Amino acid sequence: MRFSVLASGSSGNAIYVENDEHSFLVDVGLSGKKMEQLFAEIDRDMKNLSGILVTHEHSDHIKGLGVVARKYNVPIFANAKTWGAMDGLVGNIPSDLRYHFDMETVKTYGGLDIQSFAVSHDAADPMFYTFQQDGRKLVVITDTGYVSDRMKGYIAAADAYVFESNHDVSMLQMGKYPWSIKRRILSDVGHVSNEDAAVAMADVVAEKPTQIYLAHLSKDNNMKELARMSVTQTLESCGIITGEYLNLHDTDANSPTRLVTI
Repeated sequence: MRFSVLASGSSGNAIYVENDEHSFLVDVGLSGKKMEQLFAEIDRDMKNLSGILVTHEHSDHIKGLGVVARKYNVPIFANAKTWGAMDGLVGNIPSDLRYHFDMETVKTYGGLDIQSFAVSHDAADPMFYTFQQDGRKLVVITDTGYVSDRMKGYIAAADAYVFESNHDVSMLQMGKYPWSIKRRILSDVGHVSNEDAAVAMADVVAEKPTQIYLAHLSKDNNMKELARMSVTQTLESCGIITGEYLNLHDTDANSPTRLVTI
């Protein structure tokens, strides 16, 4: 199993996952032209995609969804409420490209098990995904206001995580956003902070080589260096030293991480 965080941040999100037989996108939050550029950078072609897995209907996750699906004839998977919420946002999607992926279910493709699980976010029915093959596990979890015990059960003991580390609380509180938006971000249906993300990480990581990609950083209320420092310090306070078995990695809003095998 291989993956790349093609882009992650407030402006757009897309994650690529493949095995030897199938390849998937989690979300298409950037323009079709930008997606083609990102795929070229990891030496892949969207015409070979097996499907697109939608997490929720916010624009930074579906901006290029309709364009990419129609141009490359790619099946789209989403739950019923998300399909309903996307009506009018992604253009006309042919019926033969519309598929349902129910909450907390598993679909299997060539030995790759994809499981959906619920998160807490202000969308119609938001859900994210785990990918498992040959005893290896990748978790994608962003856009959640907190990480519940139920979520932790789905994401525990993975080999790699794409994990939200959205904001620094002080930067957010002192920043330019209206109070209504600050309150939304800080709420249980908003986004997790650097420190809250690290506390959740400490609860789910196992003592084995683990790669964590810090994702969905706010362009106004966070910085890569700050996110890494905050997560590192909070993990250390929980008794986990980064660089031993757990390693942190940056993601970027405009360029992909290298294609990694787990």
